[in-house]
Amino acid sequence: MTATPLATPALLAAVEALADEAAALILEVYAGDFVVRGKADASPVTLADERAEQHIVPVLQRLTPGVPVVAEEAVSRGEVPVVDDCFWLVDPLDGTREFASRNGEFTVNIALIQDGRPVLGVVQVPVQARRYAGLAGQGAWVDEPVLGRQAIRCRPRPAVGELVVASSRSHGDDAALAGWLAAAGLGGRPLRHQAAGSSLKFGLVACGEADLYPRLGRTMEWDTAAGDAVLRAAGGEVCTLDGAALRYGKPGFENPHFVARAATA
Repeated sequence: MTATPLATPALLAAVEALADEAAALILEVYAGDFVVRGKADASPVTLADERAEQHIVPVLQRLTPGVPVVAEEAVSRGEVPVVDDCFWLVDPLDGTREFASRNGEFTVNIALIQDGRPVLGVVQVPVQARRYAGLAGQGAWVDEPVLGRQAIRCRPRPAVGELVVASSRSHGDDAALAGWLAAAGLGGRPLRHQAAGSSLKFGLVACGEADLYPRLGRTMEWDTAAGDAVLRAAGGEVCTLDGAALRYGKPGFENPHFVARAATA
């Protein structure tokens, strides 16, 4: 594997365009009737997941020859590439439950990992035509139809007063969240909860619309890497519950529990 950093503005622009193309394919399926099927792990999948992944993977392979692509639907079929210090993580449709319920809170996630860290990430929100992007050492941005491209930065997490806590719309565990907040010394703070599907929670923190996103349930690396890249580039952090930075390329690609957050004021 080359030691030359791959995470460049030019590559980010290419991945942003790729995510937009995948979003268009997803919306074609979303506009009609579709069937939700169960995979071996009981998670749902649709034609939209499959079409998006079939488009994304070969384009990444052309953009970065020799760099492995770990994609959710391929892994579910047992197609797991050997990864080194540099590889892609792809969730072609994060939030299939949100897709099936037609609430619009699903995303396309594409991230580049180098040395265990997400250094480039794109989160595209098809229904909103919104796209988050982050590049290590360069910054993070959100693109929207009306306002165009804007730089984003986490707001400092307040030391006192109200905290805005992002939580999963489909995978929330209120008791576990309350227990974690109490253990973290935040149980007595005024809290405002903001539920969202898929990797949109990372975007809420990256844009300063939420202070914390504790995830106390099962996630896979392709679920988090793109949003993690955006959040880190926006000045935030994603840590395990013992305070270590979340790393990628773990055996089985399964994450421990974590908290995504802005830096403390």
